[in-house]
Amino acid sequence: MERHARELPNRRWFWPGALLAGYITQVLFRLYLVRNLSYPSIHPDEESYLVLARVLAGHQSTEMPVGVIIPGGYPLLISPALRIADDPVTAYHLVMGTNALLNALIFPLAWLALRRLGLDRPQAYAFAVATALLPPLVFYSEFALTDTVMPVLILAWLLCLHGWLTDGPLRRRVWYAAGTGATAAYTMATHDRGGVVVALTGVVFVAVLLLRWTPWRTVVAGLGALGAGVAGGKLLSAWLHAQFTVPNSDVGGFLWKGLSDPEAAQRTLTRTVGQIWYFIISTWGVGGLAVTVCLFAVFSKRFPRPHRITGGVMVALLVGTALAAAAALPDDKRIDDWVYARYASYLVPAAFAVGAAVLCRFRSRALGWALAGTAGLTLVLGEAVVRSAGSLLRTQVFIAWGMPDALFLADNWGALRIMRTTVVAFGVLGIVVLLRLLAPQRVVWAGVVLALFAGYATDTITESISYPHSNWRKGIATGFTENAGIRPEDSVVFGWDTDWSMRGAQAFEVYQGRVWFRDPHTRPIPAQATVIVTAPSPEDKEPDASWPDHPADWHVDRVDRQQGWMTWRKG
Repeated sequence: MERHARELPNRRWFWPGALLAGYITQVLFRLYLVRNLSYPSIHPDEESYLVLARVLAGHQSTEMPVGVIIPGGYPLLISPALRIADDPVTAYHLVMGTNALLNALIFPLAWLALRRLGLDRPQAYAFAVATALLPPLVFYSEFALTDTVMPVLILAWLLCLHGWLTDGPLRRRVWYAAGTGATAAYTMATHDRGGVVVALTGVVFVAVLLLRWTPWRTVVAGLGALGAGVAGGKLLSAWLHAQFTVPNSDVGGFLWKGLSDPEAAQRTLTRTVGQIWYFIISTWGVGGLAVTVCLFAVFSKRFPRPHRITGGVMVALLVGTALAAAAALPDDKRIDDWVYARYASYLVPAAFAVGAAVLCRFRSRALGWALAGTAGLTLVLGEAVVRSAGSLLRTQVFIAWGMPDALFLADNWGALRIMRTTVVAFGVLGIVVLLRLLAPQRVVWAGVVLALFAGYATDTITESISYPHSNWRKGIATGFTENAGIRPEDSVVFGWDTDWSMRGAQAFEVYQGRVWFRDPHTRPIPAQATVIVTAPSPEDKEPDASWPDHPADWHVDRVDRQQGWMTWRKG
């Protein structure tokens, strides 16, 4: 029996079966986490992606909550869920299921990356499980956001990039080059930060062609796939634009303003530093090891060229993304803006895989230097944010959703504690390093420990942040629909004097009909409209006093002064 168990991993079917079982387990874990989530709560982002998916699924157009046309790559992936469902709650549950299927793909991709980095199968499996359970990856997949699929795309992009640069048969390299271009283009069709990915991909293609590091046919294939993909994304955006009456997003304009405005320079720099700090602590320093080693590898010939280029590209993407996000985000007086690493989180699985390879393969001396360099860098970054932002880290608006990893590590759900978070993150890394040094022949157990801790952290963050945040938003989502008596066949006009987040949520919750955002007092009421929502009249006035010249066939239906709305119904 014992001998049979030892021989089992050598069976041809064992590892494919283990990977399939691991993927299914990852999907089920994600479904378990979102079992109590039934409506969008991240306003207006979630509703905007869901509205785009609704149109792509063949339903009628409605108002765009975010006010501009945003990339449609992610809505395209979840649109089948909205074709099946005939009510918003069912649709949202199906979207969460789609998210689980997409996000769990990180597991097999991380296994491939770790194998390519030289880990044996058991080590790669353990650390791939840990990678796929990391809070920054799973947390954002609990909402209808592009962050569900972006980490998968980035990891696939880097794998293709490395495969293209590695020596091998021409046909294989052509396919890898085409995959590099295609995945880069799809990231741009999914989110504006994909523009940084496309720019880096173009630079690498041209540089490698000029330096003759790969056959020119592979570069042609890659550039062809990149160009075709970007063109397809533009066509998708143009089609979506034709379905709505709003402008395209001007992220480029906000980015340029943030980079060129001297008054915003310090804020942009501090935010960039803060995002990189958060990126490192959200991976418990393991991703920081990757950043440190990749920076060293760029200038060292000890590493193979494919590793050096791919590592350099990964670090460039991290810094470029952090800088672009820091410059483009508005100054909305939120604490989490100083360390907001949601946009850089799409690099977490790639960096964690590289960091895991450093843990497993570096000798004790080299690992010690890498650990010391990473800890020093992280402390400097954290101190820079503390000194630059100062008291603003305590006095600005606190939103736990924007910094879940830091709050979990500091065991404080009500305040950001940068230095305490840094110490705890590296405490976790220190325990893993100690396990690796004490049992160098059983480094797989370090991966197992990380996987268990990642699962615990993700579950805790979900219970402490995802659920409370969603419950807090229920009143403007399904709660409003029920309290206001909105029927499935209704179409609703929301006045500009109503709560903006409620307007945004109802753009999805009014599922079969549609909504409009307009002032019914000054603009014509659409003939299709059956309900109008406005702010209530003063308490000392009759309910219909706020609209004395309302059309005769409209009457006040319900009033909720506590939540600040009243409904008018036709007929």
